[in-house]
Amino acid sequence: MLEKKGSIYSDRPTLFVVGELIGWVRSVVFSPYGPRLRDMRRLFAQLLGSRKSASRYMSLIETETRRCMVRFLHLSEHGDVDIVKPVRKTSGAIILAISFGYQVKESEDPFVNTAEAVMEEFSVASAPGAFLVDILPILQYLPEWMPGGGWKKKVAACAKNFDAMYEKPIDYVKKQLAAGVDAQCFAAIHIGAGVDSAREELVKMAAHGMYAGGADTTVSTNTSFILMMMLHPDIQKKAQAEVDVVVGPDRFPELADRNELPYVSALCSEILRLHPVVPSGIIHRLTEDDVHAGYFIPKGTYVIANIWQHLHDSRVYSDPFTFKPERFLGKTPERDPRDFVFGYGRRICPGNHLADLSIFTFCATILALFDISPGTAPAVDLHKVQYTTGTISHPPPFECSLKPRSSQAEALIRSLSPDEQQ
Repeated sequence: MLEKKGSIYSDRPTLFVVGELIGWVRSVVFSPYGPRLRDMRRLFAQLLGSRKSASRYMSLIETETRRCMVRFLHLSEHGDVDIVKPVRKTSGAIILAISFGYQVKESEDPFVNTAEAVMEEFSVASAPGAFLVDILPILQYLPEWMPGGGWKKKVAACAKNFDAMYEKPIDYVKKQLAAGVDAQCFAAIHIGAGVDSAREELVKMAAHGMYAGGADTTVSTNTSFILMMMLHPDIQKKAQAEVDVVVGPDRFPELADRNELPYVSALCSEILRLHPVVPSGIIHRLTEDDVHAGYFIPKGTYVIANIWQHLHDSRVYSDPFTFKPERFLGKTPERDPRDFVFGYGRRICPGNHLADLSIFTFCATILALFDISPGTAPAVDLHKVQYTTGTISHPPPFECSLKPRSSQAEALIRSLSPDEQQ
């Protein structure tokens, strides 16, 4: 339905709160299907539309991933590591550099912090049934002070954060251009002299889509990877052995190594399958009546693709609740989870190739350099972890022990130039 009948199954519902009041209806993710969406996706495609085009950013991905390893090393010197903040900073650094030519601050970074807040709010507000007013629109007319009207204050704060995420990075780019800085980034390329306001708005929202989509989703996958390595030390050791043979102790893993690291690649696939970032996908809306497999589906019907169910279907994946990278190896590998996790048809995630490269680079690099094990005093039972609810799913906060695998591994991290460490 979503793939072969994309012309009528690619619209989005206009959810009143997350779409109209907060502002996501202007974005790539919730924009109605039509010329404006196609124009934004066309801008994406020019930059990231294929694995080859996304590969142009491998140097950036590798540099920021190695900076993350430096952060891990420094944090590990003081005990267990809360890995979310450095992982989030790395994901933010990659996408902010591509979108806006911005280098994140090593201390608290306002753009990274804003993205974290906005995406947490999006995850809650975009979940079906999050706000009663989406079901009973008449509630929008209740004054804020009346019982049942308190949601308005919260939504107004979310809208303010959304606008900050949307406007401030573009303001940064404009200041760079005015100062004569040659900013080779998405926004600078498309916001030149003489661009009209409609075009500028389109570029702003396309850049916002990159920023929003890239700043949070890979965080979930990479933290899930670390969690699974803590829970499955035998799999971790097997992957490390493969990296040791191919990469050796004297350099960092690179994209060029990927074909020689089939087990690590399978491990990345299994992370995507077992813990999809957007378990229920984003709601689609039917724009015409349809008959599918004998069922009449009226225009306006909401269609939710249960991605989590697809990836845990025993008809597709053997023993689907077991963490088993080997399922993607051999002569008859099981279905690639990338067919599901990035969405479907004309609404597939436009940054999927960049995300895939970033995830592989992170996983291969940390495997090469660190042994990952549970922290000394786990705050949660790692075997009974409950992922967050909402549109975007994350594991709960946890700490882990990160130990350099050898003196050579530690020396390799410390050998990075000052520019690479900052």
